[in-house]
Amino acid sequence: MIVSFIITFRESLEAALIVGIVLSYLVKTKQTAYFNVIFIAIASAIVSSIVGAILFFSIAGGFTGIAEKSFEGITMLIGAALLTTMILWMMKQSHIARKLEEKVATQIAEAHKFGLFFLVFISILREGIETVIFLASASFNSSDNNLIGALIGISVAILLGYIIFVGSKKINLKKFFTITNVLLILFAAGLVAHGLHELQEASIIPIIMEHVWDINPPVNPDGSFPLFHENGYIGSILKGLFGYNGNPSFIEVLSYLIYISVVILLWIKIDKNIKNKVDLKR
Repeated sequence: MIVSFIITFRESLEAALIVGIVLSYLVKTKQTAYFNVIFIAIASAIVSSIVGAILFFSIAGGFTGIAEKSFEGITMLIGAALLTTMILWMMKQSHIARKLEEKVATQIAEAHKFGLFFLVFISILREGIETVIFLASASFNSSDNNLIGALIGISVAILLGYIIFVGSKKINLKKFFTITNVLLILFAAGLVAHGLHELQEASIIPIIMEHVWDINPPVNPDGSFPLFHENGYIGSILKGLFGYNGNPSFIEVLSYLIYISVVILLWIKIDKNIKNKVDLKR
């Protein structure tokens, strides 16, 4: 539930921020006549995302055996790739509000209602499709109740988006996205490791060393799992959030460490470039 909450909260907040920026700009420029275009675009994107989710999970439910392992592994790797691009993209968006307002202004100036519609529709649909893939990856990786966490995440994100653009409270979005970026990087690293694990079980990737270590405590006499067993209460949470595995293979450990190292280096590079641009403007 925690994983699904973080995913849907982050994705839904991005969507809420996009809608909030567009609506705020329309109010500021007295172009509220375009509100109906925005609301139709939002509704269309939500319906399209739901249809996409139904199709995705109906296809996923039709696989068994090796095909199922392969599908789950590939889905996890795709989810990790999308998460990574999203994280890196958000790191670069220091002027996202200004850029989005410029796009809206261009569409209004050229009287392109369809352009404004597709600007909002594609933005929301992208978040919706990404959420479907992320939740599917999380469901393969953890047995938590994703639906409850997802609904709570969406609700909180909508409320927070409303507070930011309509209320009086100020929220440090840079600090917020930094914290969620760290959590999502660890989550994506876990997806990479578990995705490769599934492909190993499907015999697509060779097993160089089956277990680098095995720290899963023995199952309790009553058949329940100890807290820190990867299927136990705490262990399953760590597994869903950070890719915790009590007996990982060599490739899982190596991929986890390589992924985190590469993303951290890219983060440092992006942060340095942003600071250099700010210094040049001064």
